[in-house]
Amino acid sequence: MLNPLKLPLAAKILIAMFLGLAFGSQYTMHTSIDSIANGFVMLLQMTALPYIALALIVGIGGLSPAKAKSTLRFSVLVLLGFISISVFFILLTSIAFPDWENASFYSASTIKPQPEFSFIELFIPSNPFSAFANGVIPAVVLFSLLVGVGLMTIKGKRHTLLVLTSLQTSLANIASLVMKLAPIGIFCIGYRAAATLDPSLLEGLTVYIVTTVILVVLLGFIIFPATVAIITPFSYRQTVNICRVAMITAFATGSFFAVLPAIIEHTKKALAELEDCPSEVIKIPGIIVPIVFSLPVGGKLLALLFTLFSAWLSGAYISTDDYFNLIIFGVPQLFSNATVAMPSLLELFNVSSAMFELFLVAENLIVGRLSALLSVSFAVCFPLIIACHFAKRNQIKWRYLIRNAIVIPLIAITSFMVLKVSFEQLSLQYQGYDKFIQRDLIFTTTPSRYLTEPEESINDTESSSDVLTRIQQRGFIRVGYFRDDLPYSFHNDKGKLVGHDIEIINLLAADLNVEIEYVRIFHHQTKSLLASGYLDITTGIPVIPDNMKQFTLTKPYSTQPIALLVKSERREEFTHWQKIFDNNKLIIGIPETFFYKDKVQHSFVNTTAWEISTPRLFFKEKYQHIDAMLFGAAAASGWTLLHPDYTVVVPKPVRPPLFMAFPINRYDHDFEQFMANWIAMKKQNGTLSIIFDYWIEGKKVAPKIAANALNKN
Repeated sequence: MLNPLKLPLAAKILIAMFLGLAFGSQYTMHTSIDSIANGFVMLLQMTALPYIALALIVGIGGLSPAKAKSTLRFSVLVLLGFISISVFFILLTSIAFPDWENASFYSASTIKPQPEFSFIELFIPSNPFSAFANGVIPAVVLFSLLVGVGLMTIKGKRHTLLVLTSLQTSLANIASLVMKLAPIGIFCIGYRAAATLDPSLLEGLTVYIVTTVILVVLLGFIIFPATVAIITPFSYRQTVNICRVAMITAFATGSFFAVLPAIIEHTKKALAELEDCPSEVIKIPGIIVPIVFSLPVGGKLLALLFTLFSAWLSGAYISTDDYFNLIIFGVPQLFSNATVAMPSLLELFNVSSAMFELFLVAENLIVGRLSALLSVSFAVCFPLIIACHFAKRNQIKWRYLIRNAIVIPLIAITSFMVLKVSFEQLSLQYQGYDKFIQRDLIFTTTPSRYLTEPEESINDTESSSDVLTRIQQRGFIRVGYFRDDLPYSFHNDKGKLVGHDIEIINLLAADLNVEIEYVRIFHHQTKSLLASGYLDITTGIPVIPDNMKQFTLTKPYSTQPIALLVKSERREEFTHWQKIFDNNKLIIGIPETFFYKDKVQHSFVNTTAWEISTPRLFFKEKYQHIDAMLFGAAAASGWTLLHPDYTVVVPKPVRPPLFMAFPINRYDHDFEQFMANWIAMKKQNGTLSIIFDYWIEGKKVAPKIAANALNKN
């Protein structure tokens, strides 16, 4: 009978991970589990950065200048080869993407300014201690490299290297002790992952996650180890065994950085077992592996796959130049981490940065773990090839090379084609419209009724009393709502009037302790119906001078960035305002509530601006001569859910957002003051934020959160 205590560490870790996932899927999350999981990851990271620095200093400091130069030259050639192979298969992966329609809710990240990427600040440590304290890995690597180079020519460096080597060994011993706790730590990490996973997040990411899994298996378990087996004495099985423990730990923790000491030690141990392997060659992993962490290789390159996936998902047209730009300009961005680089990568394909949030979801679900696993495979295979070259043990097995050069690409192409067919067989329907039209109010519904048009006979005496008095006397507030006003007011699949502004009006009526009478109106009717006292308020409109001249507007309750709604394949034409204004062939449609006449005449000198009464006309066959529609980004995103072949573009530079406010009778200052205080109160207690997240960004709202917001005054 097999003794569990004598199982290999890799097997114990795997068993612990699956047990953690099993228990976590059945039971709720406990604080102690979370603390142990965090503590284990922190223990792994504790020795990683000082170990990297010492490994680089000792490894490079022990080399002669001639040997260092030779190592650098060959390493760069092998590195470029690995990057080329990885990028080739990443581009090949796009074969698997099926032809599906898609669109998404508005995301505020669409208009966030992107952080600037600075190679100088990333790589040059003006303060090395700050770089160590803040974990700026590229700067730490460069500093350690330079210290090693400085040691290289010192005559009495032996004693210094001996002390540093002893420190490095002590850190390796600490890392080994920590790894003995791995089964416990991995169990807690697996438990936490299963207990906190929201299955609905997987929706829409199926294609990306499955193709990423196939790609990582191809690169990490077949191509990289096979490359080592082709040109070194190490067999395929030996190479996989060297990676095994570090791969499992990296996958379980989601951290490549944390297992760097283990990678170096396992790789050095494998080299030491080679016959007649020089001691200086055994040190090579200590030099190469820490540098690998900062390079755009391994799992970092999966960010390129997400960029292709985002372009496919958003319907962006991908040309040959786009692929070229992705390689030339995208790969250098990955000297930083993928999270920092992703907004810039998305911009290369003119993909909305709203996709960045989807990237974060995928990373936290599983892709971050797959990325760490792939990085481990690369970090083992790369130094093995370098070390065997300098040990003069490299020998190309031509028959093996030719066979794999034919078979592996065929396997990859076949796998991705099968995936594409499988995805298309699933016939996953576009669900954006259903998710949108099935939404209901999240707070308590106030009793209400609807009129499809204003009553013909209007009581003029209503205009003589103030609005608040009139509402209390009637027992209901009469609200005008506009046709085609997604996502602010619309009828859901059950015929119920819902939307962002309707949710707010419901809360207003509840606080006034009255019912609601909704009246569907056209925009041109608003002024007279408010002035007569027939309407008390309407749903929101942009705060622009043309609207301010006609109505008193309440305090703004929301904002909308200015955007353009365009056909997905024409996105690139509308990425910069100046390019739009200079194009005299373009016709831009502007709904009447957004039509700021003086601004339009000033800005659209060459381009034609065309006022339209409703956004719905933009999608009609009769109005296909209009190239794009200027609109609020949030409202435009609502229309893409109904028309997924259109997309929202926020041109650069981002213009100041438009405020949204409710029109009221321009002479009733008491009601104006009441609404100002009421809106301020709802902003303060977070109610308006919850409503925005739900109706505009499409996020789920827990009933408990909604109840807590209602209880706050």
